Amino acid sequence: MMIVSGKAALAFCILLAVSQVHSQTTVAPTDAPTDAPTDAPTDTPTAGVTTTPVPVTTPSTTASTPPSPPDPPYVCPTAQGANSRTPLEERSEYGYVKFDPHDEEEWEGYDGWYNNLAHPDWGGADLPLTRRLPVAYEDGVFRPSGYDRPAPMNLSKATMLGQTGRASFRGRTALMTFFGQQVVEEILDAQRPGCPPEYMFMEIPDDYEQFQNVTVQNRGGEQAKSAIPLLRNRYSFETGYSPNVPREQLNEITPWFDGGLVYGISKAWADALREFKGGRLRSNEAQGEPFYPEENELGLPMANPPNPVLHRHLDAKRFFKLGNPRGNENPFLLTFGIVWYRWHNVWCKIIAEKLALKDEGKSVEDVEEEYDEYIYNEARKWVIATYQNIVYYQWLPEFLNLNEDERSNTLPYTGYKSYVHPGITHEFQSAAMRFGHTLVPPGVFRRGPDCKFRKTTPFTSYHPRAAGHFGVRTCNSFWNPQKSVREWGIEEYLLGMASQITEREDNIITEDLQRRVFGPLDFNRRDLMAVNIQRGRDHGLPDYNTAREALGLGRVSNLDDIVPAGVPYTPPEEETPKCDRSTTHGVHSDVIDELRKVLEDHCPDCSEEDLPNLLDIWPGGILETTSDGPGELFRTIILDQFIRIRDADRFWFERNSSTGGRFSDEEIDYIRGITFKDVFLAIADYGNYSDRATLEMEMQDNPFIYTSADPCFSDRDSEERPPLTANEEHMENCTYPKSFDYFGGSQVSFALSYAALGVASVGVISALFIMARWQSKKTEQKRKEINRKSRKQRPEKLHAYESEEWQGYRKGCRAVNVMLGPGAIVKLNNERGSQTYRTVDLTHHQKVTLQVAPDKDQRFMAIKLEREYDLVLRFSDVDTRTEFISNLEDFLGRPEVGIGRERMEIKQADLLLGAITKEHRQRTLEKFFRHAFASLSQEELDPEEVSGDINRKDLNDILGCELTKSEFAEMLSMKPDSVFVEQMFDLIDKDMSGAISFREFLDVIVIFAKGKADQKLKLMFDMYDLDRSGHLSREEFKHMLKSMMDIVSASVESESLDEVVNGMFSSAGFQNKEELSLEDFISLMAEHRGELEAAQLQLEGADIPEQSAAPGLTHTKTVIKRENAPSRARKTIVRAYGEGRGGAEGRIKRTQSQRVKVETVKKNYPQTNGSRYYNTVVRFIENYKRQIFIVVLFNLVLLGVFLERAYYYSVEREFAGLRTIAGYGVTVTRGAASAMMFTYSALLVTMCRNTITYLRETFLHRFVDFDFFLNLHKMIAFEALAFSILHTIGHSINFYHISTQPASDLGCLFRNFWHRSNELPKFHYWAWSTITGFTGILLVVTCVVIFTFALQYSRRRVFKLFWLTHNLWVVYFILMFLHGSGNLVQPPFLYYFALGPLIWFTLDKLVSIARNKAEITVTDAQLLPSDVTMLQFKRPVNFDYKSGQWVRIACKVLGGSEYHPFTLTSAPHEENLMLHIRAVGPWTINVRSTYDPNVLREHPFPKLFLDGPYGEGHQDWYQFEVSVLVGGGIGVTPFASILKDIVFRSQNNSHINCKKVYFIWVTRTQKHFEWLTDIIREVEENDEKDLVSVHIFITQFFQKFDLRTTMLYICERHFQKISNRSLFTGLQSVTHFGRPHFESFLGSLQDEHPNANKIGVFSCGPPGMTGNVEKACVELNKYDGAAFMHHYENF
Repeated sequence: MMIVSGKAALAFCILLAVSQVHSQTTVAPTDAPTDAPTDAPTDTPTAGVTTTPVPVTTPSTTASTPPSPPDPPYVCPTAQGANSRTPLEERSEYGYVKFDPHDEEEWEGYDGWYNNLAHPDWGGADLPLTRRLPVAYEDGVFRPSGYDRPAPMNLSKATMLGQTGRASFRGRTALMTFFGQQVVEEILDAQRPGCPPEYMFMEIPDDYEQFQNVTVQNRGGEQAKSAIPLLRNRYSFETGYSPNVPREQLNEITPWFDGGLVYGISKAWADALREFKGGRLRSNEAQGEPFYPEENELGLPMANPPNPVLHRHLDAKRFFKLGNPRGNENPFLLTFGIVWYRWHNVWCKIIAEKLALKDEGKSVEDVEEEYDEYIYNEARKWVIATYQNIVYYQWLPEFLNLNEDERSNTLPYTGYKSYVHPGITHEFQSAAMRFGHTLVPPGVFRRGPDCKFRKTTPFTSYHPRAAGHFGVRTCNSFWNPQKSVREWGIEEYLLGMASQITEREDNIITEDLQRRVFGPLDFNRRDLMAVNIQRGRDHGLPDYNTAREALGLGRVSNLDDIVPAGVPYTPPEEETPKCDRSTTHGVHSDVIDELRKVLEDHCPDCSEEDLPNLLDIWPGGILETTSDGPGELFRTIILDQFIRIRDADRFWFERNSSTGGRFSDEEIDYIRGITFKDVFLAIADYGNYSDRATLEMEMQDNPFIYTSADPCFSDRDSEERPPLTANEEHMENCTYPKSFDYFGGSQVSFALSYAALGVASVGVISALFIMARWQSKKTEQKRKEINRKSRKQRPEKLHAYESEEWQGYRKGCRAVNVMLGPGAIVKLNNERGSQTYRTVDLTHHQKVTLQVAPDKDQRFMAIKLEREYDLVLRFSDVDTRTEFISNLEDFLGRPEVGIGRERMEIKQADLLLGAITKEHRQRTLEKFFRHAFASLSQEELDPEEVSGDINRKDLNDILGCELTKSEFAEMLSMKPDSVFVEQMFDLIDKDMSGAISFREFLDVIVIFAKGKADQKLKLMFDMYDLDRSGHLSREEFKHMLKSMMDIVSASVESESLDEVVNGMFSSAGFQNKEELSLEDFISLMAEHRGELEAAQLQLEGADIPEQSAAPGLTHTKTVIKRENAPSRARKTIVRAYGEGRGGAEGRIKRTQSQRVKVETVKKNYPQTNGSRYYNTVVRFIENYKRQIFIVVLFNLVLLGVFLERAYYYSVEREFAGLRTIAGYGVTVTRGAASAMMFTYSALLVTMCRNTITYLRETFLHRFVDFDFFLNLHKMIAFEALAFSILHTIGHSINFYHISTQPASDLGCLFRNFWHRSNELPKFHYWAWSTITGFTGILLVVTCVVIFTFALQYSRRRVFKLFWLTHNLWVVYFILMFLHGSGNLVQPPFLYYFALGPLIWFTLDKLVSIARNKAEITVTDAQLLPSDVTMLQFKRPVNFDYKSGQWVRIACKVLGGSEYHPFTLTSAPHEENLMLHIRAVGPWTINVRSTYDPNVLREHPFPKLFLDGPYGEGHQDWYQFEVSVLVGGGIGVTPFASILKDIVFRSQNNSHINCKKVYFIWVTRTQKHFEWLTDIIREVEENDEKDLVSVHIFITQFFQKFDLRTTMLYICERHFQKISNRSLFTGLQSVTHFGRPHFESFLGSLQDEHPNANKIGVFSCGPPGMTGNVEKACVELNKYDGAAFMHHYENF
């Protein structure tokens, strides 16, 4: 058995993969969900071909004419009974039956194709239904008809609601009724809903109490259902797009009687049912049930709607495998499925035994093994033939109650007609064949031998009250057939149905169908009659009168005419059949009146003649019903359909072998003699009933009719026997309709999933801060270690105590070293001791208060002093604090200090709360300065009178405040031990108290604010007249100049200083004097009176009022105003840049002839805001046209990509896929998805550095700014992030919508996501169990990680993590490919966007990999000041680069995979490469320590890996006629390479386009980056063409025209005149003190170079500096003149 099972499974798998060539059948995924709304036993979807009506009777030249049918079976009780029948094998005709496996024979196919050789598709499966009636779609194309007709449920309630349990007029049996259902299932299956789902809603009438209590629990509470949803049927996509080709629904099976309900409609399905031995169908013998088909363990896609009693789906594996996917709908239909399954195996046994007898040398087992295929197909042929015979010549005559003429002329077979189309018509599917619904009983009896009727048990149904009834309730048996079938077997079901008269032929429909038929979970009970009406409208059927007219039956003029004229009415009380054959009907007149009321309510203006035109075919046709069966309309449609199917069938059993048939005349006669009772006896004998003689007497010969002469007719309606007709009152009630919330069970997973994503996002961000903090601590520890080593190398007499200074709640703590001494001084230095944070001079203090915190971790203490803010320290542990306090007390007790001290303990919280921090002190000092300078505007400088709006308390605080020397030094932005500070402080502190009072400060500040030049000079004279002799010696004058130089940390050689002093003395005629009086000093400075007049003592954070114009200068035309300082500075710079470099004597003086009037072109300054704005825009476009071009082009393409998908899903896919569920949400998400794919792919292109470096040297750089690609990369990344967020939010909403949909709809919309039909996929399934959902979650998390660690904060603090997470792009792309591979919404789309960029990027990366894996030898390494490390290494072969380009390096000992970018400081002509790297981060600090000579000692320098070079904007400096290079801090590195390159080109007379280069070096002191000074000096020595002008800005002071910087300028100017070089740098370059005013400077270049159209500005440095340069360029570009093209890089 296991071997056979394996063969069957193997064959099924193979045949599923390799479908039949001509098959058009669509097989759903295995065990696909089927909880879609269905129409019940006989409903089906459709689409079709319009055909010409086929004549019912047509001459023929085919098979032998059958004998005349017997008389009508309904006779008086004495005329018929159950007779003994001859077994099939013993009949005389059986001898003519021949079986020969060697004969070539055409077996009938499964899918219906090629039955008609002229029209191969006629009768094929999964093809459109046909039409005989005109199309009545609302729009003529696809919109449902009936828009002008009453609501379906109103019509159903008015015409088909009533008392059931009335017996059939003609004694039709329940067996005939349910046999009719399986007949329909053989030729028609149009029940599957369309895809995408299209809903029609049937409104529930207010007075329809059976559906009033249906509610659904929504998020907003319980809500009543107002309509029943109904899905439209599946249709052919080749139809429904124009009135010429209206929508046609599909018949998913063949219209032939070809055994489809036994074998299926595909070879694969048939093979799945086979045993592959003896031709048999596989049995359930493994489960101990050899007489039943095998259970569906294989997972065939059987229909599996929810069980309406349990209101949930059950596993489809419980079903028996049958050819009919819906064969397990109810136990009655399943019974017939098992009958035909057994009937096939009966024939297999007969054939095998006959073949064994024919071949005497083989046993039956041998024959079954050898001739399995032949036996199977031959048995199938005989099963189909006998089935055709029973349907047409036994069941159909009884079903339609054919008259004599129809039996003699219409029904007999007249031969095969190839011109007849067999297609099922819409009116047959949607109306006529549904006539059987009126015959369906509310339940079915089961009967055993001796008229023993079985009662139900608790195992019969899932209904809690199912036990104790004779009938198996129809409504409670749906999709639960196995329980009752297994209970007593199919034999008792067949006997019970044969012994039960079905429902009466009238308009009344049993509750089990009319109100309680099964449905989907969202409405598990429905009104099948309303569904019938709505289904007809779905198929575009016309109204009742139009249908009659089209079929030539004539229209009815009023509703009363619907009931056949002259047919008497039989009241329902007459329940039993009569012996007479007179025709009667059971439609009461009240029904017509109720119908009239419904129609008139719908159309009040309609006349009586118009009312039938408002009636659908189904209710109109059912009202025509008589005792004979279907009325005129339905009878015509049904008979026409059956005749066409038979006459068009090339394989019909009555077509004899002489005319192309498959049976001989004798075999045909034999088949005609087989009745359903014969089949019953055969399968019962094969099954678990072995007493054939008994069974023969238990069933009447004609089981479709039940009369008083038949078995078990009498003594009914007793305790032992049920009545002849089942009654609803004698069985359990149907369960009530319920609704269903599909989102139920998803709430928790939905909330948790998005909460998890939120937590993950917060976790990633938190991890960033944690890692940054950890890295910062690690870096600080590294710095501390380096500082300790450097301190050990420096001999120190004083001990430094490591601690942390608490600066307040907002600023927290900073690491400091506390130095006690020398003298009575306490210093706070940084960890390295290279910078002093604070100096506390205890000389003028009498007492110190020490506050110690004894609680918590005992680490805090505070030192409180008068006139100073508190020093709050936190130590690493209590022992360190104790040691410090002990040493501090010893220090305070020393003789040179000798001040009192008070120690007190205070809680840590109180200590911190009461501490006066620097922030508190600064607020007090701000009031001090503000009030002091406010006093300058008053004529009387009495502070008591200048109170302003300050309250008395604040005024007292201000007047009582005194400045310490440290605060005074900080105010001047100088060190406390500076000579200038000490001299100035001593001068101001007249009372020698060690602090400056408000009055003392005000007296001095007035001189600087309002004093004349002579007053200021006197103040300076007094400051440096150290011996107070009234004279200033040369040494004291030098001392003054040195103190000024200390301001900027300038170091000047003694010879240079002497040269300056001698030059100044000589120029004033004092070369022979050794001392200067006050008058001599004023005379010496007379040349600089103008500068001194404007000079002030600039204070940190203080705004000194500007000095007003001299009184003598009035605003007259003859008075020339003095230029302000910025104007003079601008012209000074222009003059300086215009001067030659030939020395003092050789310098060219540029003068103008007084006779020649030279004027510059006046600028046209826009006067209005609008014109300025216009000018700004024009200049911006002109300057950035290449960047604008690429940005606009990219975003236009991006917009197009977004709109293309948005349009596709808004318009072209409006009624398809997820669009039908989520609406325009899909439009947004799909557009965003495509935009994401495009942007993420474009990011790869912007990172193809080698390609970009190459392309920027081609003609393409004229159109595309390749240097902009880094900014473009950031822009695209932000756009990608925005679309990712939009896509994620959109799908969050979409997934919610998905989770609220029926499983059948989702199975349609997402066909690649398979789930078993009993599984309802919840949100967690879609999110976590599908590749699309799971990868989507991973993509969100990965996206958060990548973008979080790509922030500037991350790059500066945890660069390694930035680098590692940025390399997750590979994972991200893999996830994106997997995300799309799920085909959730559309086929994979990413490769359209990503394939090209991925290949491009890979090739570009391979170039880098091939290059950067070579080890580069470092030839030299130096540790320079300002934490700069110089690395010099060998230049690889074929390494060509340009000045200004950059490379990526990795250090072998620090991990060869971590690369960092640095600009080359070497020039292209140099043999080696050089980098200057500032230690600011973990990696650069490690580089500095790695190449520290003290660490390396005798070891060689570690080797590097090199990747590059790569281009950037700075390398284009030579393309502009005038270029300005601005470097700040370490940002000067690209310009070092450029300056070297300029020198080389000058020496070689190389031609370059650039005529002038201005290099501005902005540095805090000239000591920073001294290595650059050597490069500048080399430039000056070799720049013979005066190409480069260098200006150095020392930013020790941020104000240019401070008194101190003015003195420095005076010294610098004198030294420049004497030696033609800077006093401070030794360079010819001009040295400035303060920050450059870029707008003024760049504006002067427009004056200096009036013919230049564009000036290139290249800046590199901190963002603040490059931002100021950008602002200056933007501002100047608003006006006419040279346009400034700014390229910048930040570090």
